Amino acid sequence: MTDLDQRVARIKAGYEACFACGAGNPIGLQIGGFESTGGVVSAQFTPRADYCGFEDILHGGIIATALDEMLSWTAILLESVMVVTAKLKLRYAKPAPVAATYRLTGALEERRGRRLLLRGECRTGPGQVVASASGLFLVVSESDDLVLASTT
Repeated sequence: MTDLDQRVARIKAGYEACFACGAGNPIGLQIGGFESTGGVVSAQFTPRADYCGFEDILHGGIIATALDEMLSWTAILLESVMVVTAKLKLRYAKPAPVAATYRLTGALEERRGRRLLLRGECRTGPGQVVASASGLFLVVSESDDLVLASTT
């Protein structure tokens, strides 16, 4: 297990019920497989069949949730802070099949004090962007330590 894997596991241990990343939530997205390279954080998820919106297309709200979570984890892993979403802007590029595995990426564009501007993408494969997001996130704790984060 890498240092990143251990760090992610430590943080996720406090969020087992999280709809987006919690391994203990049987109906959640269970986003996992986090990697961080060159200022870009990535992860993946495979939707359940019942996340369908229209016929065999993944519901846009599920994509929005996945991207929001990816951007939060980008802040956690790149800046070691806990954040909340203040503003999220989405662009859907093409229909996303429900029967696919998605690669999520996130990067920090700018940090000004407690304000982080983040951007991310949701892909089915190389060059296959189904949605992108940019957002403003606010730091609620200057630590990714759960004990510190819950008391600040």
